[in-house]
Amino acid sequence: MTPLAEILRPKSLDDYIGQQHLVGQGAVLRTLIESGNIPSMILWGPPGIGKTTLATIISQTLERPFHTLSAINSGVKEVREVINAASEEDGCILFIDEIHRFNKAQQDSLLGAVERGTITLIGATTENPSFEVIPALLSRCQVYILKAFGEGEMGLMIDRAVEYYARQGVKVKVKEREALMRISGGDARKMLSAIELVVNRTLGHKGTKGEVEIDNERATAVIQQNLAYYDKGGEMHYDIISAFIKSMRGSDPNGAVYWLARMIAGGEDPLFIARRMLIFASEDIGSANPNALLLANATFEAVSKIGYPECRINLSQCAVYLACSAKSNATYMALANAEAAVKRWGDLPVPLHLRNAPTKLMKEMGYSDGYKYAHNYEGNFARQEYLPQGLEGSRFYEPGNNARENETRRSLHEHWSDKYGY
Repeated sequence: MTPLAEILRPKSLDDYIGQQHLVGQGAVLRTLIESGNIPSMILWGPPGIGKTTLATIISQTLERPFHTLSAINSGVKEVREVINAASEEDGCILFIDEIHRFNKAQQDSLLGAVERGTITLIGATTENPSFEVIPALLSRCQVYILKAFGEGEMGLMIDRAVEYYARQGVKVKVKEREALMRISGGDARKMLSAIELVVNRTLGHKGTKGEVEIDNERATAVIQQNLAYYDKGGEMHYDIISAFIKSMRGSDPNGAVYWLARMIAGGEDPLFIARRMLIFASEDIGSANPNALLLANATFEAVSKIGYPECRINLSQCAVYLACSAKSNATYMALANAEAAVKRWGDLPVPLHLRNAPTKLMKEMGYSDGYKYAHNYEGNFARQEYLPQGLEGSRFYEPGNNARENETRRSLHEHWSDKYGY
């Protein structure tokens, strides 16, 4: 069944809601569209504000062939197939949703066709194109910034939904709008999906005639119980990444790959996932398995080079490895303890023997005097004070109870048992 958001998708610029700075009467993009001569462009803005709709309206207004690709599940092969098809057409428009997910090789594959005019590229992105689109491609495109919908535009969306249902014989009364506004967060698609969900839940199935009253309590209750989509910009985004991290921390690879799959299915930025695993490798594994950080960093690099859809395999490999690894937050807690000391005691002076002495004056002042160069001593170890006056003997690092850190504990005991109590 066709979703309400698709049914109500505007078909013309006059029907289009918002972005009047671009498509209002006399605005820059509208003028170009009406001239019939548009450049390749990047539409940059948050989700659900009409980027795809605008691209579709442009193609329909200009009556040009229109091809679409999603960067989540398309690669160089699909791009080349569209370009080959476009070479047989006149004035083809290629729309690429979430173009920031294309890696360098995928974006490079577009350059020749854009330069030759084989295609007019319209890319949509929620990320800053200055960072996510390669310079060679960005220089050949105009960047247009789309603004998030305000309450006025979202109110128009609600009115259109009410009018549509009235034509279907369903009387929808939106008594209170605050919950719908809050749930949608400026995303028109999410707003219409929420309204549709409440109506369908109330009436049993779409097409049934009747009356539906929507207030804040009703909207919140129904949507929280039934809305199962992944919102990469809202609360569920944080809930699912939290579940992912906690599954790895809890050494459950099955939970980890499930929540990873949820994020992938929802179109989460793979670099966001890889970045969180990179943090996790130090925060929750640390010295228990230093190789975890190496693998997480290699995964981040691989994801940067490969992109969706193949990089999901790298993400899965890393997530399972991190989940199955020994865990320790000892180095994380050591830093937290040291930061607490800094906050409490302030900027204590560096002991003179630890200071560098690059000038004669500094040497005369005692800088570096008495410093013991560890490599000149047996076992590359020399006992001396490394903490500032007032913090002598403070113990910030407590090794975790695992094979690698137990070995570290033995070494620390040998060197520092009488000073730090290891």
